[in-house]
Amino acid sequence: MYDFHTHFIPPEVITWLKDHQDTVNAKWIKKEENKDDFLVVNEKWGFELKNAFTDGTLYLNEQENAGVSHSLLSPIPQLFMYDFPEEITTDISTVYNRSLALWTKSTAQKLSALGTVPLTNPEKAAQVLREAMNLGLKGVIIGPGLPEHMLSDEFFTPFFEEANKQKAIVFIHPLLSEDPRLKRRMMPNLIGVPWETTVCATDLLLSGHVDKYPNVKILFAHGGGFLPYQIGRLDKGYEQWQIVSSKLQAKPSEYLSRFWYDSVLWSQESLDFLIKSVGEDRVVPGSDYPFDLCVWPPLGNNQKGAHSLLD
Repeated sequence: MYDFHTHFIPPEVITWLKDHQDTVNAKWIKKEENKDDFLVVNEKWGFELKNAFTDGTLYLNEQENAGVSHSLLSPIPQLFMYDFPEEITTDISTVYNRSLALWTKSTAQKLSALGTVPLTNPEKAAQVLREAMNLGLKGVIIGPGLPEHMLSDEFFTPFFEEANKQKAIVFIHPLLSEDPRLKRRMMPNLIGVPWETTVCATDLLLSGHVDKYPNVKILFAHGGGFLPYQIGRLDKGYEQWQIVSSKLQAKPSEYLSRFWYDSVLWSQESLDFLIKSVGEDRVVPGSDYPFDLCVWPPLGNNQKGAHSLLD
């Protein structure tokens, strides 16, 4: 079984955080006696820093116990560092990518990895992506854009041109929605996270982005958010409004199979619908391990999707 959505923090990255603790406002907070410390960077999205995030031996043991034969590791979104100066984001990206490359090279049968990039500077992001691929990484994980830019904006052209050239996997992982209506009952995580993916995925689809960069392997987290479920509405808009259809060569539903989606849906019925909507070869097993809302072990064991993404 594969796992295409799982996160890890190498020891070198923890050391970097401690060395730059004041610069990035990193805090280790004890919230409950029976839990590990919570890591909070710059007063943003905190999370329990479980041992499985940082202990490679424990991670591999848990992987084996769950029946996962190969995992595609990703950096955690809390450490994308997009709200810091380029120098900081580039520095932690370099440390993260090199350390993941070293570990996965020594355990290549069980692990491969994606890197992270300083997305706020697309030219630098392109350079870091190229370096990461040269190190043996499969691509990168990025957020769904920046506060002032959607991923389809020309601002990101240098990055996507390099990703297209490298035929890289670009795993788009949401960040917490800042919609003020969601600030209760864990809704930023429960529905804000898939909503951010929905907005990003819809924008990329309607912009004709995949026609412009056909070699980029875009993977959406959490089953693509709400996009597959509402694709009929997009098709109707395509028929009704020229502003929706102007950059597309076919109706939106025909573009669904140009992306990849993980199986982090917590529902077999939802996963079955996703596979029916986008094709078996476009859905990959994922867990989101070891975050609290992980599906562990991954739901489904779709080999066709795994091989199409890695081919």
